[in-house]
Amino acid sequence: MKKLILSMALIGVTTLAFGQKKVVRSASKNFKNGELTEALTEIEAATNDPETGSDPETYLLKAQIETKLFGTDSSNTASTVEVGHAALNTFNKAFEMGGSNKEDGVGEEIYAEDMPGVPENLRPYSIYTLKNTAFDKGIDRYNAEDLEMAYSFFDLAGEIDITDTTVHYNAGFLANDLGKYEEAKKHFNYLLDVEEYNKLNAYYFMVQILSGEDQNPEGAYDIVMRGREDYPEDKILAEYEIQLLLQLNKMDDAMASIQEALKNDPNNAGILLRSGYLKEQSGDVDGALEDYKKSVEADPEFYDGNYYTGALLLEKSREILAELNSLSDEEWEKRSEEMGAAANKNYEDAVPYFEKALEIRPDNTELMAILYQVHTRLKNTEEAEKYNSKLVELQGANWQESM
Repeated sequence: MKKLILSMALIGVTTLAFGQKKVVRSASKNFKNGELTEALTEIEAATNDPETGSDPETYLLKAQIETKLFGTDSSNTASTVEVGHAALNTFNKAFEMGGSNKEDGVGEEIYAEDMPGVPENLRPYSIYTLKNTAFDKGIDRYNAEDLEMAYSFFDLAGEIDITDTTVHYNAGFLANDLGKYEEAKKHFNYLLDVEEYNKLNAYYFMVQILSGEDQNPEGAYDIVMRGREDYPEDKILAEYEIQLLLQLNKMDDAMASIQEALKNDPNNAGILLRSGYLKEQSGDVDGALEDYKKSVEADPEFYDGNYYTGALLLEKSREILAELNSLSDEEWEKRSEEMGAAANKNYEDAVPYFEKALEIRPDNTELMAILYQVHTRLKNTEEAEKYNSKLVELQGANWQESM
């Protein structure tokens, strides 16, 4: 009697196992026929069975069904992304259950190459099908100017393949544009680890994020120096290096970098400006003025070059007048005409630089006020009144009180 009971129990277990395998076969058939909701219901039941639920092939089929569901959802919303992530998690579970080997067994099917453009019935519905579908959806959302969702789809594709440079550049670019700076750094860092890839733009973005949003000049400098090793001739990275050295108050290192950069790019207005700034800080005012002027010669439309040149000429005038006012009455009588003329010469020389700066930034009231004061000092009444009228129009009759 006991043997009979045991035999009946074994028959029941065998029947249940065959029943679940039949469910898997039905799910596979429905998957191929496009009956995806029914296929997913069946395969989820199979994953909860002790026997079929321990078979990595069951999870592979579930991932394929989820991938097809992901692809057929044309709404391309956040819920679509959730389906894509579910498919990825199922692929990963199947891969782990199958021994994590891409070259054999279920792992080979999971990582089967997917060729975009082939007929649907020939696609392997592998993890790469999921990646390519996510990328296509990202392009679709980008073209529709739905940047948030475009980023989400590119991010999903990038999670599948950390070596796909197009995916990670797109994701990093959009993340940066959307203010998702940690996400942007994640994607750009993936790019920096890819051999034989032109990483310049990734370096530029990383430096801008670290030095700007993160307020981390040390980290930005480390990235710049890494980039300089990869691209020693790049002029933009050379400028970033100088800028960060100045920010970190490493003046000697900055000057050495400037001199080296100017050997390769002697007419770089930005580097000439920084050279002038360093010289001014060290007390070499004449050398600074020469470099500031050179920066304007290199690029007449360079606002900073024009502004710094004009400002230093005014500073030289102020120093002359301060020295004159400190003299004894006897010395003042002797030197006032000469020193006053020298101060006025600097004021006159400053005018065209400030005028050019104002031409570049025509709404800058600070520049208008400077030009008003300079022309007043030089007794150019008509010119002074021109700038006074502009300032009254923009800031009211009491504009001088707010300056």
